[in-house]
Amino acid sequence: MRALGATFLAFLFFGIPAIAQTQAAKTFDIYVIDVEGGNATLFVSPSGESVLMDTGSGGPNSRDVNRILDAVKDAGLTHLDNLITTHWHGDHFGGTAELASRIEIRNFIDHGPNLQQPNVHGEEFLKNIYPELYAKSKHTVVKAGDRIPVAGLDWRVVTAAGGVIKTPLPGGGHPNPECVSFQPRDKDDDGGVENPSSLGSVVAFGKFRIVHLGDLTWNKEFELMCPNNPIGTTDVFVVSNHSLVVANTPALVHALRPRVIIMNNGIRKGGRPETMKTFYTSPGLENLWELHFSLLSGQEYTVPGLFIANILDDPMTAMPVEPMPPPADEYVLREPRSPAPPPHNGKAYWIKVSAQADGTFSVTNQRNMFTKTYPARSKQ
Repeated sequence: MRALGATFLAFLFFGIPAIAQTQAAKTFDIYVIDVEGGNATLFVSPSGESVLMDTGSGGPNSRDVNRILDAVKDAGLTHLDNLITTHWHGDHFGGTAELASRIEIRNFIDHGPNLQQPNVHGEEFLKNIYPELYAKSKHTVVKAGDRIPVAGLDWRVVTAAGGVIKTPLPGGGHPNPECVSFQPRDKDDDGGVENPSSLGSVVAFGKFRIVHLGDLTWNKEFELMCPNNPIGTTDVFVVSNHSLVVANTPALVHALRPRVIIMNNGIRKGGRPETMKTFYTSPGLENLWELHFSLLSGQEYTVPGLFIANILDDPMTAMPVEPMPPPADEYVLREPRSPAPPPHNGKAYWIKVSAQADGTFSVTNQRNMFTKTYPARSKQ
């Protein structure tokens, strides 16, 4: 009995702190989900509170919604606390109605009304469908400078409805030397005014930071980041606008100094040489991870397969070294074109980030389960 009592006392004194330590060590998890040229990113705080950013495209086969729900299941969620729609383009909100019919969404967050007129993809949804969805829960419109309350995270809105933050975040506010060489575009974006109106976020968990700016565009990135960088540096940057050439200016990417860049690209959407060069020359970059092998990169500009979540649906007998010309529907810089790619309907894999409060984080490729851990960044 004495031995049993001693064991019980040992559990009280040593077991409970051990359990508390395990609970305190929960990670901040981010799933960058393959919705083939759209966006869907699931954030799960250590407290278990969830934020889904965008729902990919809609469609009769439920492809994107099913892929999102696979990640939701992997994260152990039974509902979504928040859904952020970055902007009103179909590849970002298209799956919303179906997703809401299959899982509870408690708070719908966006930048406000559609600013692109006419927007044939969004008008019917915003007028008749969306209000019915949030009438059953909550609807929040945010502007640049607002915070989105998520337990355990510091979630800052840095762009929304065309506005950018005016007050620097902690660690930001220093002059941005990349602004000197910036070249503006006469026509910022063929995607219309909704892309530069994207709701962009900077999310911190302790010393870890991730930046996701939706489909923000070249000139709007300059407005955000120049002449002073209001954000500072980041550990992870999920590329703007699927890594298209209409975004990802060095004034943004190089100033953020990301250790890891994640491309939410498609097989022939994003990954062109101009943008890849910007990524590869970013100061402090350790690795570039891609949702897809990009035929627009070819072997010339791609990364090792370990860092690519999804490869080609129809494997090629010889992988091209030279990049392919972009498809006919890619925005701006209208150079020689290739046919638009067929939809990728096969098995899809995500890229998952798991971060700790001390700044340590790991990135995992679900396709091959390759994981790389990045120790906390030394103080700069």
